Amino acid sequence: MSKMIIIVTTLHKKEDAVRIGHKLLKSRLIACYNLWPIESAFWWKGKILEENETTMIMKSQHKHFNEVRKFIKDESGYEVPEAIAISPKDVDKSYLNWVKTETE
Repeated sequence: MSKMIIIVTTLHKKEDAVRIGHKLLKSRLIACYNLWPIESAFWWKGKILEENETTMIMKSQHKHFNEVRKFIKDESGYEVPEAIAISPKDVDKSYLNWVKTETE
């Protein structure tokens, strides 16, 4: 059985996330994505910044992580984009099969 991953990234605007998400869906690199508006605080170049951003959660297979990561790096507009793969320990088999089918 393929290894499912959850990929997390943060983007400047919801519009960026939607654009990236649709391209990844059309490329069959992800099965779905979820978006949340968030307030972020972080160190950047010696200063603490506070910004409104959008968190994007994507479901895919581990074999696609490098392509998704590269796409995020190329399209996010961030100098240091976030691209984190999380491997869930347990996943409902029907959901796992769906993710695999949609990302083959």
